[in-house]
Amino acid sequence: MALLPDPVRLLNEAASRSAEAALALAGRERVRLAVTGLSRAGKTVFLTSLVANLVAAGAGRRTLPGLDLGEGRLRRARAIPPGVEATPRFDAEAHLAALAADPPEWPARTEDLSTLSLSLTLRRHGLYGQFLPDREVTLDLLDYPGEWLLDLPMFLQDFAAWSDETLARLSTGIRAAPAAEFLAFARALPANAPAEDSLARRGHALYRRFLLAARDELGLRFLQPGRFLNPGPAGDAPLLWFFPLPEAARGSPLGELLERRHAAYLRDQRDRFLDPVFRRFDRQVVLVDVLGALHAGREAFDDTAEALAAISGTLRYGRGWLDLLTGGGIGRVAFAATKADHVPEVSRDSLSSLLSDLVDAPRRRAEIAGAAVSVHAVAAIRCTQEATATHDGRPSPAVRGVLLENGRWATVDPGLVPARRPPESFWHAPYFQMPVFRPPGLDADGRGGVPHLGLDALLAGLLGDAL
Repeated sequence: MALLPDPVRLLNEAASRSAEAALALAGRERVRLAVTGLSRAGKTVFLTSLVANLVAAGAGRRTLPGLDLGEGRLRRARAIPPGVEATPRFDAEAHLAALAADPPEWPARTEDLSTLSLSLTLRRHGLYGQFLPDREVTLDLLDYPGEWLLDLPMFLQDFAAWSDETLARLSTGIRAAPAAEFLAFARALPANAPAEDSLARRGHALYRRFLLAARDELGLRFLQPGRFLNPGPAGDAPLLWFFPLPEAARGSPLGELLERRHAAYLRDQRDRFLDPVFRRFDRQVVLVDVLGALHAGREAFDDTAEALAAISGTLRYGRGWLDLLTGGGIGRVAFAATKADHVPEVSRDSLSSLLSDLVDAPRRRAEIAGAAVSVHAVAAIRCTQEATATHDGRPSPAVRGVLLENGRWATVDPGLVPARRPPESFWHAPYFQMPVFRPPGLDADGRGGVPHLGLDALLAGLLGDAL
């Protein structure tokens, strides 16, 4: 089952794009930016910082110096009030309030899809710009649980292929031990297993328990289906009660039930998440917690690379004639290693280079298709400062910040950040546990903007042509 739109949807989207093209000629344009990434990559924090800093820039603050908004060209930036949308609204105000609390708190884990649109009023370029009306650019943004992103590759497989691939992955390496109870249950199912919900729910519970352990204890990210880890506001439902099934039991009544639920799950995800999100955006930023993957060990690092490559294989890059008609195709892509403030300045080029190596396959695929691609190391909210640590009497670059757990200052030396995928010898050292730093004190209304690292350079590559 391929992730392809139906003809009616294509026609509707073509009509929508034609209408938007007419508005663009009148100085009213729309840019859709999808902020994507695996779980815990920092999408919500990124979006909150983006919104706060654009609004502050529109009020005259120099919060994004790397984005060409000088000489008062950005006259105003504001969130467009909600209308009658069915999709939940991204609550930037609530996230800013949490960051500005005493003590400050990081935003809670994203539990559902949400969107927000910003209206940007821009003075026109050029000698005659002063005689022309301002341009109005609508910037559409979205947030969603990172776990759901891994459902994209599932649309390219049927139940049998997905089961075979998943069971093979569960049987090797660090996955094997936490998956042992589920694998023993699944392999013991007879060829004539009955379609009983007691069996289906037992298998689902065991498989979900493995997924949670793989994410929370092992730092793995290639975990499917996404709603098993984060069901969203709908919570548990019968269409979730399935699991990968060995070939021997697939012809059984239980196998037929699980296959129907697998298909129903994908239909539901298409209608509620995939079509609203991945059919309409034309810019993409892919956030990656490179440091988290690096510190979790070789298998977690390789797992992150495999997950990103699988996701990239389902997206359409470039802007051909069909894309211009249907609204498909991603014209600009930025890959960003998050939490760049967790390493000292001398290591940030290496962090960016390591990300470029990690996403080599999706980066090349996007470039070949004609998309403009950039790679960055960013901190959407900077919560550390440069410092120096001492080891055996020798100084070494470090970072210093306030720890979230106890409110105390700490100087942390995260060690070497390799510029390329590390050799086998790198993984023999003990894994480093990066502490969680407290966000800096902020204005609750966000009018002063949010301190960051590299957000302006990233936005210049993604949005500079539109602004």
